Amino acid sequence: MLSYRNRLLLIGGVVTIAVLGTVFLQAPAPTLTVDELMEDKSSHLDEQVAVRGEIRDGSINETSMTFILEGLDYEILIDYSNSASISNGLGDNRTVYAEGVFRSSDGSYIVEADVIKTSCPSKYEEEV
Repeated sequence: MLSYRNRLLLIGGVVTIAVLGTVFLQAPAPTLTVDELMEDKSSHLDEQVAVRGEIRDGSINETSMTFILEGLDYEILIDYSNSASISNGLGDNRTVYAEGVFRSSDGSYIVEADVIKTSCPSKYEEEV
């Protein structure tokens, strides 16, 4: 039978391995810009992605629950109909973080977002 000290070391080792395994297996994907995602779209197709960009003016469609996220050179359609919650700040020219599955449909690309987060505009406004 193992001594108290050996049992304690064994339990500590198992807990440490479990925590490290959880961290490495569930590490979040890095956030990509719209341009980074679209330049390497084949390696991200049908996978969970996190993308950030700016909402194009007038592209928010509340009926279909979509908007267009712009980068410098590319743009992508974001479908937020499956999103559990959306912050109140969704609006034109806002920086947005979207997390979801990156898909191709009829030659166009779309992110079916589960998570939508917007930046806080007051944080970036100049003081008068």
